Amino acid sequence: MGQTSGDIASQRQRLAEGLMAYGASFTELGRRFAEALGVHTTDAFALMDIAVAEEAGTPLSPALLGKRIALSSGAMTALLNRLEQAGYVIRSREHTDRRIVTLRCSPQARQHADQFFGPVNAEQDAILAAYPPELLEQFDTVLAALRGTMDLQLAPPES
Repeated sequence: MGQTSGDIASQRQRLAEGLMAYGASFTELGRRFAEALGVHTTDAFALMDIAVAEEAGTPLSPALLGKRIALSSGAMTALLNRLEQAGYVIRSREHTDRRIVTLRCSPQARQHADQFFGPVNAEQDAILAAYPPELLEQFDTVLAALRGTMDLQLAPPES
């Protein structure tokens, strides 16, 4: 017997509530990380984006970071200047096109992040380790598809 549209809508609502609660907790954790670093919350989230991209082997440029964090180019420059002056970000020119700037976390920023996020990351890793990799891959696929529907809704209308 298949699920009814009411069952699916109810499941979507429960999943949305859980994701919103997780997002709120993540945001609060990011706010506290910013406080620990002595930077603006937006700066801390930018630093986290830079670190995650670097860990994935795809370091960001200021333009790519600007697509992740909705700031004007002037505001992005000011943010990066603050993070660089605080010793948390290193800007380099690693690309063959020397106009492209690459953003990397400083060793100091990595150390702060590891100390701050290490315990919660270890606990979350232990939780995830209790589930089969195939299930986690399915969950990742579902989240990506759901996010895609929101990205479509948020896209500017075609003219």
